[in-house]
Amino acid sequence: MTDKLYLQTPIFKSHKLQQEKGLHVFYKMDCYQPTGSFKIRGMEELCRFHINNGKRDFVASSGGNAGYSLAYVGKQLGANVKVVVPKSTSEFMINKITNIGAEVEVFGEVWDEAHHHALNRSRELNAVYVSPFDDPLLWKGHSSIIDECARRMEQPDKIVVSVGGGGLLCGILEGIENSGWKSTQVIAVETEGAASFYASHKAGKLVELEEITSIATSLGAKKVTKSALELSHDFDLKPFLVSDQDAIDACYDFSKEYNTIVEPACGASLSVPYFHSDTVGPGEKVLVIVCGGANIQIEALVKAS
Repeated sequence: MTDKLYLQTPIFKSHKLQQEKGLHVFYKMDCYQPTGSFKIRGMEELCRFHINNGKRDFVASSGGNAGYSLAYVGKQLGANVKVVVPKSTSEFMINKITNIGAEVEVFGEVWDEAHHHALNRSRELNAVYVSPFDDPLLWKGHSSIIDECARRMEQPDKIVVSVGGGGLLCGILEGIENSGWKSTQVIAVETEGAASFYASHKAGKLVELEEITSIATSLGAKKVTKSALELSHDFDLKPFLVSDQDAIDACYDFSKEYNTIVEPACGASLSVPYFHSDTVGPGEKVLVIVCGGANIQIEALVKAS
């Protein structure tokens, strides 16, 4: 089991933004992963670790993408996967997970409720519990994004990344540390209505949101992992908020630029160079992590707009 299931995704330069705004923006295209998002990186790292230690049964909580990536990896590696999703998860995404062969259980109104139920189910089944974002094995897998970038491009001045539960952010920060890129500023983007990291960073302690009101449901963790907040203070990091409309509009603009559909959770990061270019200084190189997302249909995007 040496061949990686995830892909070394390409880095594209945005000729559109260079032509229109004079910006030097590069896209790390993890939307091109087999499961449509970066999540496969961490899920493969986690699954291989536990399988090598004799485990074959996994129970995950997920709003969609993490469960889909775990189901895909589990199928390839011969593991048994059960995914607990909240009622807010679309039938479209549930079908994607079950079509791979994983079992899906719907529980709770939001991810946090599905999470607690999945924890209990994992104990009952003597299975490995898989968080969608709160596990060092996931972060190690996600850090490979920066490892790949460091081999193929000059150090950027800024890296733009979307933040949900904080798993991708932890991975990016780990990758920055490994690659010697600590002088690069990280812009950590959330949508209004799903900004648990922004609130926590501002307060200097973990803050749990009362509810998630953003359309970017993949960013919808009421509370980020503690490690994301702790690590953020060791780096040049700037929390950044955008509107749902910015995220949606960025998805449209990106689809025109690269004929690729991504979730609003990913559109949040893309909206920074598209609509908030004042955050980029003259001549700065900006790397945007195009985290992707499979939990989107063009019809839903049109309706949301």
